[in-house]
Amino acid sequence: MSVPLYQAKAELFRMLGHPVRIRVLELLQDGPLAVRDLLAAIEVEPSGLSQQLAVLRRSGIVTSTREGSAVVYELAGGDVADLLKAARRILTEVLAGRNELLVELREAEVVAR
Repeated sequence: MSVPLYQAKAELFRMLGHPVRIRVLELLQDGPLAVRDLLAAIEVEPSGLSQQLAVLRRSGIVTSTREGSAVVYELAGGDVADLLKAARRILTEVLAGRNELLVELREAEVVAR
């Protein structure tokens, strides 16, 4: 039995729903990075990063290769970077709307005094 597209999308967004995973993906937008570099940039415990990298790898969002003693991760495709850029644009619009509302509330407060 196949999974409906909306359910598959929900599972994708659930998989992305962890701050460490999002940070890893943001860092990998600039190119492949070794685990040691990811650890330095994210400042999480190695075991925690390892768990999150495993989730991303199993989902097919990132790939890993061994280069000597280092394991290097990279985005599996450019669509992930596009998704992160779209998320940034959406958040910017949402937060800008909230800021406009906050300004209006503050102005109304001044008038009410």
